[in-house]
Amino acid sequence: MINKTLIAVACVLMASPAFAQTTRRLTTVEGVTVTAPIISAQEGTAATYQPPGTLVVRTDNANPERFDSFGPGVVFDKFGRPFRGSIQPGTRVVVFYASDGYARQVDHVVVLD
Repeated sequence: MINKTLIAVACVLMASPAFAQTTRRLTTVEGVTVTAPIISAQEGTAATYQPPGTLVVRTDNANPERFDSFGPGVVFDKFGRPFRGSIQPGTRVVVFYASDGYARQVDHVVVLD
């Protein structure tokens, strides 16, 4: 009986440091500045004339909107799948773009028709 008690006490004394919690607090303060373009959207229809590297969209305004750096891999259908083929004149589109003040860089285009 004493033998079992000694073994139990020995196990408790050996196991207690293994489950002890250490208290360590790590505090860091860093300043992070993130600059990212603001993405805007413009809905309209594709114009008849499309210069190379641009997308011209006719909106409700009198003047058509022009977007630069238009290329493959940024055009999707309304379900989010990559759009294959060319955008035909009169096709309804939504252009998501970032503006740097002068040019409007295309982020992606969604073809609605």
